[in-house]
Amino acid sequence: MEKNGSAVTELLLLGLSEDPRVNMALFVVFLLTYLLTIISNATLVTACVIEPSLHTPMYFLLGNLSILDICFSSVYVPYLLAQFLSQQKICLAGCAAQMFSSLLCGISECVLLAVMAYDRYVAILFPLHYRVIMSRSLCITMMVCCWFISSIIALVVMVLTLRLPLCGHNTINHFFCEATIFLKMACGDIFVTEMVIYSGSIVVMLIPSFFTLVSYVHIITTILGIRSSEGRHKAFSTCASHLIVVTIFYGTAIFMYMKPTSADSANQDKIISLFYTVTPPLLNPMIYSLRNKDVKMALLKVAQRNSFE
Repeated sequence: MEKNGSAVTELLLLGLSEDPRVNMALFVVFLLTYLLTIISNATLVTACVIEPSLHTPMYFLLGNLSILDICFSSVYVPYLLAQFLSQQKICLAGCAAQMFSSLLCGISECVLLAVMAYDRYVAILFPLHYRVIMSRSLCITMMVCCWFISSIIALVVMVLTLRLPLCGHNTINHFFCEATIFLKMACGDIFVTEMVIYSGSIVVMLIPSFFTLVSYVHIITTILGIRSSEGRHKAFSTCASHLIVVTIFYGTAIFMYMKPTSADSANQDKIISLFYTVTPPLLNPMIYSLRNKDVKMALLKVAQRNSFE
C-alpha cells in the first residue's frame, strides 16, 4: 500500500461510533456479550470433552463449532472494546493477521454449518445407518478439509486485498480490517481481487447455504410425517431456531461479500458486519446445544461429579 508515494505502515480504524457517551454504553454491552459468548461456548466444549454420553458425531461437530465461535468472536470483540475507549491504530501486519483470522473463521463456519446440516439430515432420514455413515474418521476428515480449504482461500484473499493501493489516506471507517472495505478505498484496478472474492463467496457461502437449505427441506419433510403432534412441534421448534441462526449468518455474509463494491454506506457495512461476526457466536451455543436436554443432563453430571470431588 502506498500513500502519496510513501508506504503506509499504520491504519486508523474509526470503530462503530465517534461519540464518547455512545462508546461507553457500547463498551458495556459488547463486554457483557463477549463474556457470555466465551463462557457459554467454553461450557459446551467442556461438556463435550468430559461427558462420555456426548461423544457422538453431532456433539463432536458442535464442540468444534463452539471452539470456532470462541476464535471468531475473539478476532473482533477485544479490539472493538479497545476502540470504544480510544481510536486505535493498527500496523499493516496486524491488519493482515486480523483479516486472515476473520476470513479463516468466517469461511470455516460457513462450511461447518453445512456439515452440521448434513449430520442432522443423516440422523433423521437414515437413523439406523447414522453411526456408520457419520463415522469418527469421516467427521475428522471433514473438519481437516474445512480448515485447509478455509486457510487457502483466506490467504489468497488477504494477499490480493492488502496489495491494493489506498486512495490517499489510511483511515478506515470500520471496526476491523475487512476485505470488502479495502475494495471501496482502493484507487487501483480491483477487478482481479473482486472476482476472487466473488468466486470464493460462491464456493464457501452460496454452495454451503444451498446445501444447508436442501438438507433442512428434507428434514422438515420427514418431520411432517411424524404422527405425534408434540413430536412435530418439538422438531419444528428446533429446526426453526437452527434456521434463524443460519439465515442471519449466511444472509448477511453473502450480502456483504457479493453485493456491488459501491453499494451501501460505511455505517451500513458496519451494522451488517456485526450480524455475522458477533451475533452467531453468541446465539449458537444457546440454540444448538444449551436448549438440548442431553447437554443439560451432561452439564448437571459434570457439576455433580465436581461437587463430590
